[in-house]
Amino acid sequence: MFYVQRDAQGLLIRVEAAAYAEATETLPADSHEIQAWFANEVVETSLKQLKQSDFEMIRVLDDLIQVLTQKGVIRVTDLPPAAQAKLMDRTQAREALGGLSQLIDDEETGLI
Repeated sequence: MFYVQRDAQGLLIRVEAAAYAEATETLPADSHEIQAWFANEVVETSLKQLKQSDFEMIRVLDDLIQVLTQKGVIRVTDLPPAAQAKLMDRTQAREALGGLSQLIDDEETGLI
């Protein structure tokens, strides 16, 4: 049994396993509304994890491009103009924040 609160249109806005003051009714666990609520919650959690992973991968790709250009494997000019502009903006922002230092903790091992 779940305690729920609805908005003015009758849509669920809060679902809890324990009673709370604003709860307006209860619904069984097998209710399609409860199942949809938790399915949406799982999707939202997965999307948040994916977004965080995207941020982390952007940093990895940024570092990889820096290493490849420093080693002469590629040149920034090999990339499309839009990519060059984005990399330049990121490079300037990172340099303003102290460059590439402190990206990997001293206690971390391995790069890839």
